[in-house]
Amino acid sequence: MTAWSAALYGFGSLAVLLLAGVPIAFAMIMVGVAGTVAVIGLDPALALLGQIPVSQTTSYELSVVPMFILMGTFVSRSGIASDLYDACNAMVGHRRGGLAMATIVACGGFAAVCGSAIATAATFARVAHPSMRRFGYDEGLAAAAICAGGTLGILIPPSVIMVIYGVMTGTDVAKLFIAGLVPGVLAIALYMLTVQLIVWRNPAAGPRGERVPSAQALAALGRVWPVLVLFALVIGGLYFGAFTATEGGAIGAAGAFFFALWRGRLSWRVILDCAIDTARTTGSLFAILIGALLFSQFMNFAGLPSALKDAVTAFGVEPLLVIFMILLLYLVLGTFFEELSMILLTVPIFFPLVVGLGFDPIWFGVVVVMVVELGMISPPVGMNLFVVQNMLRTPITTLWRWIAPFVAADVLRLAIVVLVPQIVLFLPGLMK
Repeated sequence: MTAWSAALYGFGSLAVLLLAGVPIAFAMIMVGVAGTVAVIGLDPALALLGQIPVSQTTSYELSVVPMFILMGTFVSRSGIASDLYDACNAMVGHRRGGLAMATIVACGGFAAVCGSAIATAATFARVAHPSMRRFGYDEGLAAAAICAGGTLGILIPPSVIMVIYGVMTGTDVAKLFIAGLVPGVLAIALYMLTVQLIVWRNPAAGPRGERVPSAQALAALGRVWPVLVLFALVIGGLYFGAFTATEGGAIGAAGAFFFALWRGRLSWRVILDCAIDTARTTGSLFAILIGALLFSQFMNFAGLPSALKDAVTAFGVEPLLVIFMILLLYLVLGTFFEELSMILLTVPIFFPLVVGLGFDPIWFGVVVVMVVELGMISPPVGMNLFVVQNMLRTPITTLWRWIAPFVAADVLRLAIVVLVPQIVLFLPGLMK
């Protein structure tokens, strides 16, 4: 089996199974094992099937994943999403389009303790949308702001997606986290500017909210300072080399527990529910990870990464053009894959090619996360659009129209980061 025939069989079979309703983890396991049998034989394939699940689920590096998930679960149960929104609303809600901007900033804050784009979008569809509806916001703008803000969940650290990327590629997870800070802040700024431009052209789309008295605003800010301290502790510790990413995950989970306890939001039942939610989410992530690794091993044995590199060399394609072609593919995949599946399915294939062309693995990791973000809000069926549309019942055509300016903002941000890599690499280069 040649590399190109293996790729055709692998991705074709995977598409058929997914269309048939097979869960993506099991689809990748089935295709990966069958393909490996065809390439190197039954016994080595069965050996991999037994080895990979054990080695990955007992990996010290991957133990950070359930820790950050548990951190997000505790903080979510503490009611921080509503408090973040109230605090952001107190600062900018009185401006035209202010509630939409408050939603975006609050999504950024929540992303620092969540790590999931879909979960962030779903949370703020419940938290922020009622206020925007009460003040007469256009349904399209309200839904689009939630969709766009939700994508921050996988970029602003700590990000589970970045952990997975780092473990798969051998890239320093702490440096990946730090590298995501500036692009994350840039995303918030561009989204807020987008809202400003929208309400400048159409003032009725985002009416002013109520001005919050100073005392009430200070009280709202006071309710969120502990989680800001927690975020600063975890990221600061990683930046200055005080602890590893795995240790940071444990510190974050413990800090979130005491934060929720301090707010009086924990009971034995809630703690049990948090543990069950964490176990369920971790189990699904690890199942997808195992499937993706088996599939990528099949592609490696078939020689697809080497074939891609040889093809690029033979045709003399410019390295930057290769990057743009990869990014275009991610945009297409983003219309029907969720973020983790995209990363796990494609990075093992593209990473050797990209590094071989001389690009920095930390920069590529951040770029991949950003283009996955973009794919999740790109029409026709980006995953965040699908989630928010189902929760709010906003007509999908309306959502397509209103999300377009935010997509344009993401394209601009992606172009800036691709053309000026130091935006990503500056802070990691200063780490201890």
